[in-house]
Amino acid sequence: MLVTERRERILALVRERGTLPLSELASTLGVSDMTVRRDIDLLAEDGEVQKVRGGVRAIGAGRPVSGAATASRSELRAIASAAADLVEPGMAIGISGGEAGLALAHELRGIADLTIVTNSLLVSDLFSPPSRSDAPYTQTVVLTGGVRTPSQSLVGPVAVRALEQLHCDLVFLDAHGLDVQAGLTTMNLLEAETYRAFMAMAREVIVLAEHSRWQVVGLTTIAELSDIDRLISDDALPADAAGQLRDHVGRLDVVAAGHSG
Repeated sequence: MLVTERRERILALVRERGTLPLSELASTLGVSDMTVRRDIDLLAEDGEVQKVRGGVRAIGAGRPVSGAATASRSELRAIASAAADLVEPGMAIGISGGEAGLALAHELRGIADLTIVTNSLLVSDLFSPPSRSDAPYTQTVVLTGGVRTPSQSLVGPVAVRALEQLHCDLVFLDAHGLDVQAGLTTMNLLEAETYRAFMAMAREVIVLAEHSRWQVVGLTTIAELSDIDRLISDDALPADAAGQLRDHVGRLDVVAAGHSG
């Protein structure tokens, strides 16, 4: 079972049961407790589940969880699809770690002759050479080194040094938080340094951010909003937030994500 498939299975089990012990998840999936714990760390960091002592709980357990979860997946898919429309065969692109970056990677698998620079182990795995020799596309992955985070991204000085030698047409960054005063933020100091290196190698910096990232302030600032060439968000972004973002970022694209109201 692929890493992404295993995590989708964990999400499905947790949403179905509400709360599950790690040991039961490990047994069900046929993997070690340590593997499950890493998966849960990533899912919790991305807001998909909540860690509890010895186990994991669905977000909003005790009330319907499918609505919020489905909305979040719909938003990511819509944002990733809009971002993929900007990518053309033959480009060199950067994709950061994070849920939005992984969603984008899924959308790009059919585009020919791409060079993908990433610090995400999950994105790198997704672009592994296809098993079929007659597959109609070719893609090259450049994976940075660095210190691994719970979300399976590589950050820190080694990653920065690798990125400093490279140039990309487009760089896509996942956003932990966006705020007028704080700018683009993250909770990880080493990740901030790595994101800045991604931005420095880009002809165009594109940030992928669901509406829920607005007015979230992480521990440290990566860059000012004015350093973002294009921001792609979903149509649940409040009108006043959209107005403020348009005043600061180079361009704001708001995409329809199928919200019912």
